[in-house]
Amino acid sequence: MGAPLDSLVGRGPEPPPVQIGDVLADKYVVERMLGVGGMGVVVAARHMDLNELRAIKLMRRDASADSGAVERFLREARAAVRLKSQHAVKVHDVGRLDSGEPYMVMEYLEGTDLKGVLRSRGPLPIAETVGLVLQAVEAIAEAHSIGIVHRDLKPGNLFLTTELDGTPFVKVLDFGISKLTAGEGAGLDMTKTSSMLGTPYYMSPEQMRSSRQVDARTDVWALGVILYQLLTGRVPFKEETITALCVTVIQDEPVPPRQRRPDIPPELE
Repeated sequence: MGAPLDSLVGRGPEPPPVQIGDVLADKYVVERMLGVGGMGVVVAARHMDLNELRAIKLMRRDASADSGAVERFLREARAAVRLKSQHAVKVHDVGRLDSGEPYMVMEYLEGTDLKGVLRSRGPLPIAETVGLVLQAVEAIAEAHSIGIVHRDLKPGNLFLTTELDGTPFVKVLDFGISKLTAGEGAGLDMTKTSSMLGTPYYMSPEQMRSSRQVDARTDVWALGVILYQLLTGRVPFKEETITALCVTVIQDEPVPPRQRRPDIPPELE
């Protein structure tokens, strides 16, 4: 619990041995790498018959030997398939490679996540920020209505692309640690141990205490943190270790955003 936050956030193991030009599932040709995560890698691959570009998430071989990791991977696919909102990333197919690693075929998106937007632009205009967060809220509201809690909302999981007319468009990504609270699979929480699932800066106090016990309100908290960060360029609670962060989040009030950005309307604060 005393580990530096930078050692736990934003780092992942090496990706699986997939190369440009490899053919996956006998029909997808890998064109380039898109990103690396804790369980594997995401590549851009073109369907050989349809000539359409797709994003494919692949698990690493060592991660696929972990039944819990595989279940989280498959949970992401099951959760995403149930969502019909245009602001939730679409999953087209799920399967396993001949070598046994599971994969997920998703819609390919052009753009960058809001983490990258913040890095390049800093705090965003107020109206733009509110519009982007409201788009994410639409997808999360639908998820909550069918009993799905995301549990890992953060700027890196909100992808900013554009519509054909150039209008900014948000897609919510990565339901890999989502929790079902109603319907089929309810109560089958992946947090079987005391392990912390989620990204600490965006965790609600109750999620810091127990990821198994959270409900939809933990996503509302995370959306509030995201809104605060997009407006001010800073997260409301910032510490060097998880222990210090947990104490601060549970005990302290955040600095009011208007102290960091006076042009924020009082109603928005």
